[in-house]
Amino acid sequence: MTIDQATGIKAQSYQQWIDGNACDAASGERFTRSSPAHDIVVGDYPLADVADTDRAVAAARKAFDTGPWPRMSGAERSRVLFRVADLVETHKDQLVLADVLEGGKPITQVRAEIAGAIDLWRYAAGQARSQHGESNSSLGPHMLGLTTREPVGVVALITPWNFPFVILSQKLPFALAAGCTVVVKPSELTPGSALRLGAILDEAGVPAGVVNIIVGYGATVGQRLAEHPNVDMISFTGSTAVGKGIVRASAGNLKRVALELGGKNPQIVCADADLDAAADAVVFGVFFNAGQCCNSSSRLIVEKSISEEFLARVEALTKRVTVGDPLDEATKVGAIVNQNQMDRILGFVSGARSDGAKVRLGGTRMETAKGLFMTPTVVSDVTRQMPIATDEVFGPVLSTLTFEDLDDAISIANGTHYGLSAGIWTSRYESALKAGRELSAGTIWVNCWMDGFPEMPFGGMRESGIGREQGPHAIEDFMETKSVLFHQGPRTNLWVPAAGVGRQ
Repeated sequence: MTIDQATGIKAQSYQQWIDGNACDAASGERFTRSSPAHDIVVGDYPLADVADTDRAVAAARKAFDTGPWPRMSGAERSRVLFRVADLVETHKDQLVLADVLEGGKPITQVRAEIAGAIDLWRYAAGQARSQHGESNSSLGPHMLGLTTREPVGVVALITPWNFPFVILSQKLPFALAAGCTVVVKPSELTPGSALRLGAILDEAGVPAGVVNIIVGYGATVGQRLAEHPNVDMISFTGSTAVGKGIVRASAGNLKRVALELGGKNPQIVCADADLDAAADAVVFGVFFNAGQCCNSSSRLIVEKSISEEFLARVEALTKRVTVGDPLDEATKVGAIVNQNQMDRILGFVSGARSDGAKVRLGGTRMETAKGLFMTPTVVSDVTRQMPIATDEVFGPVLSTLTFEDLDDAISIANGTHYGLSAGIWTSRYESALKAGRELSAGTIWVNCWMDGFPEMPFGGMRESGIGREQGPHAIEDFMETKSVLFHQGPRTNLWVPAAGVGRQ
């Protein structure tokens, strides 16, 4: 561990977790991560490759095929998962600091994320003992049918850099509740909190090999997991382009695939809405996590008659958004994760200008002594064909479009290949109901934005993904359904008659 003398920030050294042991990569290679907010090294990690991936999958395979975890009762698994939740709460300060320093996101936000993750572990722990099959006694006097659910097997979880611990917690506890064994590959940009989880799971009583955590690049570790013949399912959160590649790579053994992908999420603001509440939600929705969020409400679709009035409110609030050091309790917007992402964001803004849009606020990288910070940006005069209106920017950039009536608004909202989330602000029940029915998105928010609960399913339509996380059926993604039929009494209607039957 090294300490930066100017900031006092400690660089942490990590190991990967395979078969119940902390270990280095087989190659001995390591890599470092610098904080995008502070420009200093904050973590040192083993760099996994195909050999480590195969070791992790072999450990998970053995743990599933011969180990105790899939054979425990739901009550036993539930008790272990509740202990994990308690230990995560005990170690939350360490997890928070890892995510803040590696990802550059505000500390107040990460505290809320870790609290949400703990809630997810506890919710999944309850699901571990609530699974049951069905019986069918109406198949005839000699037949009884049973339906059982079994864990799907070895699951690979590939998680992104923008919400390192909470997205892992949307997947891992549900896979474990089902009785699966797991290989986790967190993003190489923000792996610290996931790597810390290995020891927590061990202390909670998760048997060796049930969860394995390795860090490597998508082109090596991610590709191998997607192709691996001993991986039965892969759950991925990230970009739509990478998700499509995972589907192609998974075809070798037709493994089950669950995908939570990109979004270009609209907030529709009607003239009859509470405009102050809507403006606050719009500013929160697009600048939360510096816009580096699949649920970012990066499209404002506002009724034309109030567009200038509403934009004035949005601009006034935007000017009050505090951008800066993520360790500062007052900061609301932290750093951009790396230079590639900064260049991508600035490219969208430049392209919008060229296309005739107006940059009303921001649009530039902030001039700071250290770190990667982007000015909160508001762009108006956007048309639905512009790339800034159709593609995921993944930055603190709001694109503004206008509509004449609700049919027009819904048409604009549905006019991308994404379908993750959408929202509407209105005081009219009929408008809210129409939007809820006609917007093509997995989550619709009415007079709110980004409210989430473990009890509510989350996932996308179209190119925003396959499957649902959270909610009462989340565990079912990690289970297979089996039909078992019992026959009672002698076999009738013989296909091959007994000897002598029917002979003269």
